[in-house]
Amino acid sequence: MTFTIDDLMSLLVSKVGLPKDMRTEDPAKTFGDLGLDSLAFLQLQSELQGLYGFELPDDRPLAQTVGDITAEINKRLAKEPAA
Repeated sequence: MTFTIDDLMSLLVSKVGLPKDMRTEDPAKTFGDLGLDSLAFLQLQSELQGLYGFELPDDRPLAQTVGDITAEINKRLAKEPAA
């Protein structure tokens, strides 16, 4: 399974409150660039925990890029044992 930037955008729109017109495929955009705050990052953490059983590192939540977040999710998914 590969988690894409489009998957992340869909999750942010449907669960975190990102306006549809703010969707991006630009991996360099940060969480802050998208107008999302630390509360939105916590909501993303909650959604990832529910969907995949893990959270992202949260040392610099608003500075993480869309590409960083997607890569970290894929790294974590690759470590998960196959069901």
